[in-house]
Amino acid sequence: MDIMIEKAPDVLGKDQDGNIVKRSDYPGKTVALYFYPKDSTPGCTAEACNLRDNYRELLDAGYQVIGVSVDSEASHKKFIAKNNLPFPLIADTDHRLVEEFGVWGEKSMCGRKYMGTYRTTFLIAPDGSIGRVIGPKEIKTKDHAAQILAK
Repeated sequence: MDIMIEKAPDVLGKDQDGNIVKRSDYPGKTVALYFYPKDSTPGCTAEACNLRDNYRELLDAGYQVIGVSVDSEASHKKFIAKNNLPFPLIADTDHRLVEEFGVWGEKSMCGRKYMGTYRTTFLIAPDGSIGRVIGPKEIKTKDHAAQILAK
């Protein structure tokens, strides 16, 4: 996985309700843009719930959490409702964001190769610069908020 992006776009995409999500909607906040493979799978649910459970602490530390997967708005709505998630999820169904951030590529499971999203979190400064990247091999789904909060 090669991270090529140096500055995040202002328009990130559409959320679960069809609203346009912009980086500039969160002035002065560091956006924790986390990419995950699929709604309602064990690892993705553990990661989302860890971020939910530590959401107040993340907000107090100056972060805005935004999730991204290639799932549909309808899938995101169900995932949010089922897990009571307090942050938006971008439905990147056209793969624009996953490709722009370099987190879409070949994966393999049980010897089968397929295209998918690499679990990756980008910490984006208010000016759009990428401050820190937490890559797929580093992310601990059950303790991801602490990883974001660690300086």
